[in-house]
Amino acid sequence: MRVVVLGGAGDMGSGAVEDLIQYTDAEVTIADLNVPAAEKVAASLGSRVAVEKVDATSPADLVRVIKGHAVAAGALGPFYRFEKPIVEACLEAGVNYVSICDDHDAAEAVLKLDPAAREKGLKMVTGLGWTPGITNMLARKGYDELDRVDSIRVYWAGSAGDSTGFAVILHTLHIFSGQVASFQGGRMQEVKAGSEREVVEFPSPLGKVHTFHVGHPEPVTIPLYLEGVKEVTLKGGLAENYLNNISLILRSLRMNDKPWKKTALGKLFKALLPLFPVNRERSLSGARVDLIGYRGRQKVRLSYAVVDHMRRLTGIPLSIGAWMMARGEVKRTGVFGPEAPGGIDADIFLQEIARRKITVERREEYL
Repeated sequence: MRVVVLGGAGDMGSGAVEDLIQYTDAEVTIADLNVPAAEKVAASLGSRVAVEKVDATSPADLVRVIKGHAVAAGALGPFYRFEKPIVEACLEAGVNYVSICDDHDAAEAVLKLDPAAREKGLKMVTGLGWTPGITNMLARKGYDELDRVDSIRVYWAGSAGDSTGFAVILHTLHIFSGQVASFQGGRMQEVKAGSEREVVEFPSPLGKVHTFHVGHPEPVTIPLYLEGVKEVTLKGGLAENYLNNISLILRSLRMNDKPWKKTALGKLFKALLPLFPVNRERSLSGARVDLIGYRGRQKVRLSYAVVDHMRRLTGIPLSIGAWMMARGEVKRTGVFGPEAPGGIDADIFLQEIARRKITVERREEYL
């Protein structure tokens, strides 16, 4: 079966390509604007990898590259710019899609295309990477374990030393800007990006990290599919807290409130990041999902946490999801988050990441 990885020459996309080659028998097309980088990745992986140049700003070019594949895997960010055009191209090409989309507004935009995808019998999973992705699967796993879940709190921690990709920089600038989605009190609302600082403990060696409300898809998608949950919040932050503070300053000065401002700042940060101090021991990424609910009459807190390198945490889930979709293991049609009923089976998914040596810690506490 043929899988095209859009943005497959990038940091996260190439991780998905490598995993597909190692763990499946897929024929993989790397679709990227940077052909030399794509050819370098392909040369290291053998004859099952082909390269196609694609201009993601051209809808016709996207359709051309996507056509003829069983699944398109989206690793082409920033997703606030590219997720909706790629989903629209997949709809026109008649090809199923799974992505690592991590922008809340992009998720909101593509969910509106659900009726069109269902009408065509296509399957479009938005947000199957690290966060969202692993976090959504852990939320689904905990939800299915308990009789009732009232609250799901999702946290992530990254490091400037774990990824320096341009799309990652743009994403960070984007999620710290404006108002962001948060599901509280049983309803969707907007909160100020960068608000309500909370120090959260992640597994070693990340340890304690300052986190904030930021724009991510989990509060957008999870309440749609996990019935009865009254709270879904998302907070994230960087292990280098001075970078969090810089992001907060940029937000207060409204220096990241327009796409062109983000692009200009992103280029500046891309050039300067190698000069910024980082703790190499903490140059990892992590996620934590806390669920509060009931088993019978007993109130319970389930907590799941994972730490690894961002490239693995993001690229591997994309590969797993693309292959599950290619094999017909995703039953639901339409556009949906990975935790949706009939979407990505959480047990199979978590078994697969464990097979790749990504370790999830689980704790249970009676309240």
